[in-house]
Amino acid sequence: QVQLAESGGGLVQAGGSLRLSCAASGSIFSIDYMGWFRQGPGKQRELVAGIFSGGGTNYADSVKGRFAISRDNAKNTVSLQMNSLKPEDTDVYYCNAVIRTVSGGNYNTYWGQGTQVTVSA
Repeated sequence: QVQLAESGGGLVQAGGSLRLSCAASGSIFSIDYMGWFRQGPGKQRELVAGIFSGGGTNYADSVKGRFAISRDNAKNTVSLQMNSLKPEDTDVYYCNAVIRTVSGGNYNTYWGQGTQVTVSA
């Protein structure tokens, strides 16, 4: 079993900052990719930012220059520093990880339970 535990969501005014964190625990052999997605009511879940085990990153165009993703491979954690937040960043944010639970096994995708981020105008 693998669990992803998120923390750090909340309410902030426009222009403010929040930091989201996610810790993966359980039966983990290796983690390839870790990322953050977001989803609002009636919308599809979309990628916000992701980071590979080697450090390569990808970002949604809407957050480039404002958000920064980082990870600690030793601790199986990923963080998302969100600066210059806008009301349109309001969504539920989900941690995502692509994990291999045994040596030589397949990679599977896991999701956290989601954390609400609300940005007031």
